[in-house]
Amino acid sequence: QVQLVESGGGLVQAGGSLRLSCAASGRTFSSSGMGWFRQAPGKEREFVAGISWNGGSTDYADSVKGRFTISRDNAKNTVYLQMNSLKPEDTAVYYCAAKLWSGARGYKADYWGQGTQVTVSS
Repeated sequence: QVQLVESGGGLVQAGGSLRLSCAASGRTFSSSGMGWFRQAPGKEREFVAGISWNGGSTDYADSVKGRFTISRDNAKNTVYLQMNSLKPEDTAVYYCAAKLWSGARGYKADYWGQGTQVTVSS
């Protein structure tokens, strides 16, 4: 079992930066692929970024490539999402996810955090 708690969301102007953190509990964190997803009002939840268990491999949605960076610190059981050059269209609830896996319809996850709101004003 994995429990996830996100933090770091908030209100920022377009062009600004935010850093999201996700603190995980559970023995499987260090062996688990982790990811970030987001859901904007009226839209489906979408994959944002993923990282392998040891941080050696990352993947990003095209919409955030070059602006967002996912990283992890297994000693602290924490995964991060550094978001730069934020745009109003990045406004969404951001969810941390654990035990990330790739299916026929994209990335999925077995465990989810409660989400943190990110709002980018124009």
